[in-house]
Amino acid sequence: MSTTQALNFKRLSFTFFTLLFSLFSQLTSTMAVTAESLSHCSSSDKGPVVPTTPMVTFLERVQEAALKTVEETNFDPKLYVDLSLKLNLSTTEKAFDLLQKSANGSLSVEGLKGFIEKYFGGAGSDLMYVEPVDFVPEPKGFLPKVENPEVRAWALEVHALWKNLSRKVSDEVHKRPELHTILPLPEQVVIPGSRFREVYYWDSYWVIRGLLASKMHETAKAIVTNLIYFIEEYGYVLNGARAYYTNRSQPPLLSAMVHAIYSRTGDMQLVRKSLPALLKEYHFWNSGIHKVTIQDAQSCNHTLNRYYAMWNKPRPESSTIDTKSASNISNVSEKKHFYREVASSAESGWDFSTRWMRNPPDLTTLATTSILPVDLNAYILRMELDIAFLAKVTGDNSTAEHFLKASQARKEAIKSVFWNAEMGQWLDYWLNDSTCQEPQTWEACNQNKNVFASNFIPLWIESFHSDKSLAKKVMESLKKSGLLRAAGIATSLTNSGEQWDFPNGWAPLQHMIVEGLGRSESKKARSVAEDIAVRWIRTNYAGYKKTGTMHEKYDVEKCGEFGGGGEYVPQTGFGWSNGVVLAFLEEFGWPQDRKIGC
Repeated sequence: MSTTQALNFKRLSFTFFTLLFSLFSQLTSTMAVTAESLSHCSSSDKGPVVPTTPMVTFLERVQEAALKTVEETNFDPKLYVDLSLKLNLSTTEKAFDLLQKSANGSLSVEGLKGFIEKYFGGAGSDLMYVEPVDFVPEPKGFLPKVENPEVRAWALEVHALWKNLSRKVSDEVHKRPELHTILPLPEQVVIPGSRFREVYYWDSYWVIRGLLASKMHETAKAIVTNLIYFIEEYGYVLNGARAYYTNRSQPPLLSAMVHAIYSRTGDMQLVRKSLPALLKEYHFWNSGIHKVTIQDAQSCNHTLNRYYAMWNKPRPESSTIDTKSASNISNVSEKKHFYREVASSAESGWDFSTRWMRNPPDLTTLATTSILPVDLNAYILRMELDIAFLAKVTGDNSTAEHFLKASQARKEAIKSVFWNAEMGQWLDYWLNDSTCQEPQTWEACNQNKNVFASNFIPLWIESFHSDKSLAKKVMESLKKSGLLRAAGIATSLTNSGEQWDFPNGWAPLQHMIVEGLGRSESKKARSVAEDIAVRWIRTNYAGYKKTGTMHEKYDVEKCGEFGGGGEYVPQTGFGWSNGVVLAFLEEFGWPQDRKIGC
């Protein structure tokens, strides 16, 4: 067979796979409609559950005993489900059952400490430090627009943090995976930092953007290879690389990662390796429980998506917290439903926010599965555009055309269901729980008119920022929204004590909104984008100089202050914060005469 014939055969094979995928999607979607409708038309819980492992279940018992033993103020439940076993599970469980416990199930502090030291490896001990193969202290062509020497020196320190956050799964995990909750990833990883000792899905996009600014292309590709491994193994990208995260995903940005790397490297091998996995992930999000049909005012049907975790128990990494949160819910079915809403909020990446609550700030009124989120549907539109682009560069015009049509349909759906012309924002849409009918009929009153940073995320997508007049309108809305603060964009206007609310600002939200404004054809929008980026860079710099570290989130009211709230103490490291700072400095630079302090 000639080279040309071989290439044509590959293209035909891929196109045939795409057609099969499309037919399979239609078939499974039809079969899933009844179950899907039932799952969101009442508070009973009838959705799917992906079972956890016996080891995770046992570690939850250890976690519960530990909470009863140590002071609650110093307690992090995740620590206990991140432990690895030194001996097999049955031996360890027997030893635990034989420990002397008080009537309420607590141990002595010495007894707990001795048991853990004897039977467990420390949390994170099954991930080894490894220096990235492509790290150099000062890469050639690093941030050419940064002229200020003080900012350049700091940027090189942030660049050096990639070494601190690089890990490799130990050989022991590959030999005996049943003794670990960390999953046996094939390539080296970059972790967010602190208690987040493993890879996370959506964090990885901004880590990769930072790695590309640092010229660390091989490390970026390794991250994508690991995420593809999840799809091959589970059918979707997991929330994170732990056995207890197999029941949910996170915002789907793998296609954006592949697109970003290809744009810098032209690596066709990566594109060809990624496309089958991206098609599989697209099917996961566009069938069954994640898919909902809405009929608009003109009687046109639109298919959109929601978050929906495959779990209805306490999250193992926060089992003691979730159990306490549900303690006043007496009905078993309602309790399961609450746990699913908690896990679905975690799937959104926004865990937790008043955005998902029927009666804020009451956490027990979480209703994430009853919301069509603006940002999720923008990400899936991006996925459709990315797959169309990547398929085209491989020569598969049939697949490219299929996904281009899908993207056009979704763009229209986003406009019809989410866009609010009066506010100049895209608004989340609440589903009607009172009806089991499919499709649901669009009602203006179901748009959530509260202001969240997510209301502006569609501007990140080319389909929207390429419209100059629309970009200008959205920019004006952002300026009047109340979200723009001294140190960046607030997540919401509600100070609920939850971490995805006011006054916290998060690196990914800053980046998407800034990049959307910056890529528009409006000169004024590009100016606003740079102003927000400058504020964000300054607060990160001031916080770093004050504490010696980068933070997970920042208080946008106070330059240089890190954020708080939520169910764990503020974390440092920090993968996506590092990535966004480097991406902003690469895009906007820093003039010699611009001050860096607050």
